[in-house]
Amino acid sequence: MPEIGPIIVLQVQVSSLKVGEAPRKRYDPRPLLPVPALELDPDGAIGLPADGSRVVDVHHLRHAATKQRRGLNGLSIGFTSHYAEMRDRFDNALPDGMAGENILVGTDRHWTEEELAPGLAIVTKAGRRLAIERVMVAAPCVEFTRWAMRFPDDGRPDRTVTEGVRFLDHGMRGYYAAYDGEPVTIAVGDRVFVRDQGGQ
Repeated sequence: MPEIGPIIVLQVQVSSLKVGEAPRKRYDPRPLLPVPALELDPDGAIGLPADGSRVVDVHHLRHAATKQRRGLNGLSIGFTSHYAEMRDRFDNALPDGMAGENILVGTDRHWTEEELAPGLAIVTKAGRRLAIERVMVAAPCVEFTRWAMRFPDDGRPDRTVTEGVRFLDHGMRGYYAAYDGEPVTIAVGDRVFVRDQGGQ
């Protein structure tokens, strides 16, 4: 299996990152909570902070205000290399992880949807291997695009915003995925691989 790299950030969205009402809806990353470990189950991700509590991600089916859509976006994954490309494109200091993915993988190259189509495997420090399936592009929203560009909240969207949305598409902003096994815990430092075409 080709290795992508180690997990360097795990996090949950305590609540929606899009706040306000149209046409003044905006992106606010403050509900992001970094955690040392995540529990994955078929319904999504649960954060496991160091204090022993459990924090349900807003895309988990058991969240009171779940944003999960028909099992398509229960889990999200991003790559540090994509953030480097975003910083180059937007000419700013966009921090890693601000797009809100649950799992951020450290890597020095771009990863396309075609390359990730066989699915991913996470190998824990204890040697347990779990399959991450149904990897698909997480389409970028206007609100995150404006925030990433440092576009004024009261500014009227223009061609630069449209071009920014296009740039963030096709996996640049990250990917949705699913885990279908028994509940399992993953931690920062676990390794992520691309599964082969046979699902191994």
